[in-house]
Amino acid sequence: MTPLTERIIKTGNQNHALSASQLERILGGSDARRYGLVNRALKAGELLKVRRGLYVLAQEHRKTPVHPFALAQQILPGSYVSAESALSFHGWIPEAVRSVLSVTAKGKSVSYQQDILGKFDFKPMTVNPGYFLQAVERQELQQQVALVANPVRALLDLVYLRKLPWRGLDFVLEGLRIDEQALRAEPPVQLTKLFDVYKGTREKRFIDALLRALDL
Repeated sequence: MTPLTERIIKTGNQNHALSASQLERILGGSDARRYGLVNRALKAGELLKVRRGLYVLAQEHRKTPVHPFALAQQILPGSYVSAESALSFHGWIPEAVRSVLSVTAKGKSVSYQQDILGKFDFKPMTVNPGYFLQAVERQELQQQVALVANPVRALLDLVYLRKLPWRGLDFVLEGLRIDEQALRAEPPVQLTKLFDVYKGTREKRFIDALLRALDL
């Protein structure tokens, strides 16, 4: 085991994503010394680089596995998991989604790819002021925490991100692969609350048409 891994475990940080500044506090010493310790741990496969300035220990040195949703939250604080990633998490689509798609309140689209941990995509979305986290819930995931859109918010975020017009209920159920039973079981108020979220008419029309198609 490399000295860096030993130090991280000794300080109780083995389950956390660690920034460069956190590693500086844990290790101390000169920049050159820290650089050498980090590179040694990376080459040994004990430390994984998520993006520039953010690292996690490899699974064999952690007490709990890295949950990709929680890691996405740490890659870009203030984001939340949505669209296909959240729909799969809630069981609304049958497919397992390998990459994690998160929504941000500002900035540009950005992606991070890590060979072991996977791919993380972040997409900006503009909504009405004060409604960015409407219908977004805090989830406890293997002793970690992430913000995840509830199913209907994830569906409408998908409409927003793909610029999808209303094409009928069949498209929602077959084209988007949304589980009909889960959709019909959702309380109408969960959909009507979303009228306040989006600025665009496309999303509002989609919500209205979906409510009518479901006779809600």
